[in-house]
Amino acid sequence: MNARRPALLPAAAALLGGLALFLPLGHDPGGQAVHWSDHRLEFALAGVGVLAALWTCLRPPRSTATVLGLSLVSLVAALAPLLLLGRAVGATLDSASWRGGFWCEALSLALLAAASLRRMAALDLLAAAPSSAAGARWGSAAARSGTPLLFGAWVLVFWQLLTQALEVPRVLLPSPSWVWQALQSGWGVLASDFSQTVLHSVLAGLAAGCGLGFVVGVLIDRSSFLQRGLLPLAAMASTVPLVGVAPIMVMWFGFDWPSKAAVVVVMTFFPMLVNTLAGLHESGHMERDLMRSYGAGYWRTLASLRIPVALPFVFNALKINSTLAMIGAIVAEFFGSPTAGLGFRISTEAARLNMGLVWAAILVAAVAGSMLYGVLGWIERRVTFWHPSIRTLS
Repeated sequence: MNARRPALLPAAAALLGGLALFLPLGHDPGGQAVHWSDHRLEFALAGVGVLAALWTCLRPPRSTATVLGLSLVSLVAALAPLLLLGRAVGATLDSASWRGGFWCEALSLALLAAASLRRMAALDLLAAAPSSAAGARWGSAAARSGTPLLFGAWVLVFWQLLTQALEVPRVLLPSPSWVWQALQSGWGVLASDFSQTVLHSVLAGLAAGCGLGFVVGVLIDRSSFLQRGLLPLAAMASTVPLVGVAPIMVMWFGFDWPSKAAVVVVMTFFPMLVNTLAGLHESGHMERDLMRSYGAGYWRTLASLRIPVALPFVFNALKINSTLAMIGAIVAEFFGSPTAGLGFRISTEAARLNMGLVWAAILVAAVAGSMLYGVLGWIERRVTFWHPSIRTLS
């Protein structure tokens, strides 16, 4: 019974998709019903979705290639309502009167998306025993990278579909196509903002804050006096709200990027300090006794045993701080900035109701933060390849 349960999603998708092909999309100004068959390309793409759902229901994909193929075919089928919305159908169809044929197709795509995402997420289990170790690694890598990419693609599809079909005002939520147009038109300005915020404030503040937190963590671990006196002060400093720190840093370091880097240092110092201390205490007594039996002193034990064991904790702090640094730098620019920066662009353009450029700046910040997080994760897998948490993912 459980083995057949995943087939319910594509079966329902095929049923709704087939039903949508016969239901009217709406009515033209003369009162005549408009069907999918009146738009041949869109009708063919919608039929592709029905066939993909039927194939998945009757013969569930159990290999990497078929799961990837199902995902791509599902995305191709999603072009049907998007093209229909993008065409100049106002002459033949009132865009505000979408009927059952359109919404049945949208629901069918939602079920097909859920089925393809479920198959992609379970790729390692669905793929029977691969013929080679290289095939196993390829399938695992496809699952790890394909699932978030596919999920993001479906989010964009339904974001575009619903904002256009429901005619959501752009001030409330613009469509992805409009954000992309704003990104292309304002690329020169956003490139300067990216350099100001990410390349100067975020990277400099992240390096300084994490480095300082790591060094202070080692010193606190060495000295019980510092552990009792400095650690509570660091914990208290970390509770100061960002809106209170940012104006002070602007007063101290000026309106340019050093004040934003200082805010990032304050935000990233304590997470690195706490994780460094936790990692340094992770090594067991037996390992420390073994180092002492070899005649190793504190600093040799620190370099050869305790810091390597603490590296997973250090990389966790780095990944957490990569997001905190981006947030801190952008928010700090709200309180004073030169005429550049992603935070400055968001605040000024929002005041002008230029929401396209606001969302484009948000997109640049999100992509930059995700790339920074991904680079740190890649370095972590290369440096801490010996750790059990990394070995299980490889």
